[in-house]
Amino acid sequence: MLDIYHFSYGWLTPLLAYAMSFTGSLLGLQCTARARTGQGRAGWLALAAVSIGGTGIWVMHFIAMLGFSIKGAQIRFDVPLTLLSALTAIVVVGLGLFLVITPRPTLFALLAGGTATGLGVGGMHYTGMYAMKTTATISYDMRLVVLSLVIAVVAATVALWFTLRVRGFVPTIGAALIMAVAVCGMHYTGMSSMHAHHSGHHAAPSGVDGLQLLAPLIVAISIVTMLLLISISLTSIERDIELPPLRPPTLRPTGDDVAPPPIAKAPLLQPVSTPIERPEPEQPDHWVGTDSPTTPYWPTTRPVPRRR
Repeated sequence: MLDIYHFSYGWLTPLLAYAMSFTGSLLGLQCTARARTGQGRAGWLALAAVSIGGTGIWVMHFIAMLGFSIKGAQIRFDVPLTLLSALTAIVVVGLGLFLVITPRPTLFALLAGGTATGLGVGGMHYTGMYAMKTTATISYDMRLVVLSLVIAVVAATVALWFTLRVRGFVPTIGAALIMAVAVCGMHYTGMSSMHAHHSGHHAAPSGVDGLQLLAPLIVAISIVTMLLLISISLTSIERDIELPPLRPPTLRPTGDDVAPPPIAKAPLLQPVSTPIERPEPEQPDHWVGTDSPTTPYWPTTRPVPRRR
């Protein structure tokens, strides 16, 4: 039996794999939160399937495989089978999301979606392992294989439950951390079921090296992740908070920027209860047209003849 190393580069590959699984799970939960609103449901669920199945599961799997090595054996990867495993992960996660994210989800739909998704994730894992070509002979412990499938079903069911119940950014981060632990636990449980033996073949296996597969993988996943982050940032994260309506701005001339001093308002005229006293006209210095001062004759506009 040959020695198998799962951590050839120390904790670098497990931590990087966990980080990618957390990122994919977080983006997937954010997309499903928007799908629950009913606007663009199919599009958001498709993005969630790519995030969880592609980044959170498949990318995590192959980053972890970079730290896998067999003493005295060469390892290559079959590209078509590797791409098939990626497609399997995205399709089964999308199927589970479409079964669960409905206007009225039921417990049966949750269990059915979790079972289908978990078995699909397990199928993706072992399809990816079959895509690994090596000069050694690989065998599996069926007890650990069944345990890994059970973990995959439970992890998928919990992940789908999170997509239904988790609301808010901080609880979503906690759910993504738990989902990443479940995915990584399923992967390393399945990897621990492997045993390697001498095959007697010394010819190099067909396929590409792990680093040659990872370089374009990182570029593609980085682009998809960036697009998802932009799509999520353009939508409101908290839909429960309603902002007040915007008011049109009031435009003023430049000269009105300095406000004029306030003008004092005149007090309102109060009604007067007593009659208004008018001043009497002044008496003239001489009297015209009469000899008695008691009966004055006021001049008019017509000329008055003088007395002779």
